[in-house]
Amino acid sequence: MHMDNGKVWFITGAARGIGAEIARAALAAGHTVVATGRSLEPLQQVYREFGDTVLPLALDVADEAQAEAAVAAAFERFGRIDVLVNNAGYGLLGAFETLAAADIEAQFTTNVFGLMHVTRAALPGMRARRSGHVVNVSSIGGVTGFEGSSVYCATKFAVTGFSESLALELAPAGIAVTVVEPGFIRTDFLDGSSVRYGTRDTPDGVSTERSYSQYNGEQPGDPVRLAAAVLSLVAREQPPVHFLAGSDAVEIASTAVEKRQRELTADRALSQSVDGQF
Repeated sequence: MHMDNGKVWFITGAARGIGAEIARAALAAGHTVVATGRSLEPLQQVYREFGDTVLPLALDVADEAQAEAAVAAAFERFGRIDVLVNNAGYGLLGAFETLAAADIEAQFTTNVFGLMHVTRAALPGMRARRSGHVVNVSSIGGVTGFEGSSVYCATKFAVTGFSESLALELAPAGIAVTVVEPGFIRTDFLDGSSVRYGTRDTPDGVSTERSYSQYNGEQPGDPVRLAAAVLSLVAREQPPVHFLAGSDAVEIASTAVEKRQRELTADRALSQSVDGQF
């Protein structure tokens, strides 16, 4: 069973990348982890050394019934979930017209609806205990748009809007919500094993694949340091709703906020002119 001083973490997409590093950091700090991924075998290999402190579970977040079953299994084994880390997701990149409708739907099904399935399943237990922390891994692409990432950014903007609203709903129940917005982190996110590209031809023949794949292995962010930052946020009395991860994320977000402020100021009079006289 879990240690009294430790928390029970439920982490999606925990077989590799950011999810695996958060799981390792939580385990090193004496917490218990429910590690989920689409296949059981890779999880069993990654977490074999941790014994009973880890419950590996197969979970495709896109399947609502699987999300409910995985959360039920976590409760059966550990009695609660203290921290939910919604990390499962992937990038669909390419000029918008090159993306097939089915691929766009699949991107939303995993990145948005899947995250919602797991959250919906975990919340009743958190509400009953009047405590908990939902950590949604979004992206700097949930703060501002990027060329060749329209649909990926759309899913991450959705996660951000969901997280901000959920934070307001859950605050009275003592449950925190934090949306983590990493910049480019050195994981296999841009490897062929994870990222997907558009399949239809683009009018100007520009290759998003070329422009993004050059970043692979050159990303400034360190997933181990990101995991440490997430642990420190979860330990806070008043965790933030937004957390930018990486110097590139801070810089890009600052530029985006300044641009928004300029637009707001420039059109203030026109914006206010929309008010009617009653």
